[in-house]
Amino acid sequence: MRQSCIFAAVKNIRNFCIIAHIDHGKSTLADRLLEMTHTISERDFQAQVLDDMELERERGITIKSHAIQMDYMVDNVPYVLNLIDTPGHVDFSYEVSRAIAACEGALLVIDATQGIQAQTISNLYLAIDHNLEIIPVLNKIDMDNAMPEEVKDQIVDLLGCDRDEIIEASAKTGYGVDLIMDAIIERIPAPKGDPGAPLQALIFDSVFNSYRGIVGYFRIMNGEIRKGDHVKFFHSGTDYHADEIGVLRLKQEPRDVLSAGDVGYIISGIKSSKEVQVGDTITHVDRPCDKGIEGYTTVKPMVFAGIYPIDADDYEELRDSLDKLRLNDASLSYEPESSAALGFGFRCGFLGLLHMEIVQERLDREFDMDVITTVPNVSYKVYTTKGEMIEVHNPSGLPELTVIDHIEEPYIHANIITRSEYVGGIMKLCIDKRGTLKNQVYLTTDRIELTVELPLGEIVFDFYDKLKSISKGYASFDYHIFGHQQADLIKLDILLNGDTVDALSTLLHRTKAYDFGRKFCEKLKEYIPRQQYDVAIQAAIGAKIISRETVKAVRKDVTAKCYGGDITRKRKLLEKQKKGKKRMRQIGNVEVPQKAFLAVLKLD
Repeated sequence: MRQSCIFAAVKNIRNFCIIAHIDHGKSTLADRLLEMTHTISERDFQAQVLDDMELERERGITIKSHAIQMDYMVDNVPYVLNLIDTPGHVDFSYEVSRAIAACEGALLVIDATQGIQAQTISNLYLAIDHNLEIIPVLNKIDMDNAMPEEVKDQIVDLLGCDRDEIIEASAKTGYGVDLIMDAIIERIPAPKGDPGAPLQALIFDSVFNSYRGIVGYFRIMNGEIRKGDHVKFFHSGTDYHADEIGVLRLKQEPRDVLSAGDVGYIISGIKSSKEVQVGDTITHVDRPCDKGIEGYTTVKPMVFAGIYPIDADDYEELRDSLDKLRLNDASLSYEPESSAALGFGFRCGFLGLLHMEIVQERLDREFDMDVITTVPNVSYKVYTTKGEMIEVHNPSGLPELTVIDHIEEPYIHANIITRSEYVGGIMKLCIDKRGTLKNQVYLTTDRIELTVELPLGEIVFDFYDKLKSISKGYASFDYHIFGHQQADLIKLDILLNGDTVDALSTLLHRTKAYDFGRKFCEKLKEYIPRQQYDVAIQAAIGAKIISRETVKAVRKDVTAKCYGGDITRKRKLLEKQKKGKKRMRQIGNVEVPQKAFLAVLKLD
């Protein structure tokens, strides 16, 4: 009897996520679904209620996937809906892939005023690869500049679905949300798991609680878990007792048992972040499953930067902060490194520039860490004359020029969707960034999709900002790495008073080195404060200086009290001052402010 009851419950579970391009109304739609199912009371309601991070609310973007459970009645039959709201920015696509792995269906939200964008297509392909049932939703239908018929044509072309399957809705006013709820119940299949099989649960996220240790979020594929069960993590091999299990409502709600198809959380007093890995499988110690859940890719960082504590004594504290942050952001990777200029710190890998900015901001807000971030760069493959291959994440790790045979840099396939009137400007931008146009397809009469091959190192700095300004905000951009290609790259060093600042070194293409070095020196001159002596800022390739700027000394007018007499009196005072400045320069240190490290991002 108990088995049939559980099967009836599994039959009425729906696990789904919301995927879309950035700013197409995912979080607002999630608000309407929560209101309609009465999951949240009017007193607790606020706009974008699932975006609980202060940073998310401030910037108006979703950074983390957020899971929540809702109850819904249809013809007196209770249904349990597990919703995962996902980010839309390309830098957080890893969050989307994790949400998709825990679901059977997806709401594909498309803005009726903007149509299909690059990230929409990228997220859609992720969902199709996992065989998710796709429900297309045309959002913002109430806007004056909505183009419903035109955007429906795009959706039909993209998905190959019937026009009748597209749901018109407005997340802002609540129009069409009831049709979305019906579609979730009717179209999205129930979970297929077997409650009688050995336990197999996928960890798709985790957070750190300073009182209770690490809280793991999981989706049960097969079997069931009870409070107090002796469980183990399949890949790491560590075992624990499930002190508390439960479901994710607006707050965590404890339960005694969770079964196949359920999404929930587990607290088992784990203190070390290394023992919980996103993508691991939870199973029972006495009746384990045969194999872990597959289809979970490890993330590859695209952009690397050094993060150093401003105070060297905070090194261990920074390590703990990064450990805790990585629990909540599995796409962050880091390893210890040291720099002659900045001391001990960490080499961190990020998925993009926005991701890097968010991590830096979260370290400051959540852990109160003051850090310096070095110039971001990508990883290169360096082949030596002996035939060895070295992966270089940092220009200071580059071998001597005499032993380098050639260097290969990562290349990406970029998909840019824009209006046809901006194509010329965008093509020029791509060619300036050493890009090659591979394909162009007209999606409609005035919307075009460009496929471009670009070096990843060229888009790291200001490509996205320039793309937005050229297209007046109408271009969308998405990319994936496809391999490495040989390039004529050289290392550009920055010297302050003759000493190399390794944290400011960059690897870049030979054709751009002279121009970049000159502009970088000019920019640094603005940021480095004046000292009691002249500070020489130089850009060098090997032993050859290619550019120089001087920050003039702050000087006292030592000749002010000489109002007469021979010129030698003044010369004597000036020579004395000159010797003092020279001595000061030998023992003086030039402090490089944080702004100077990120000045490279602001170069035009």
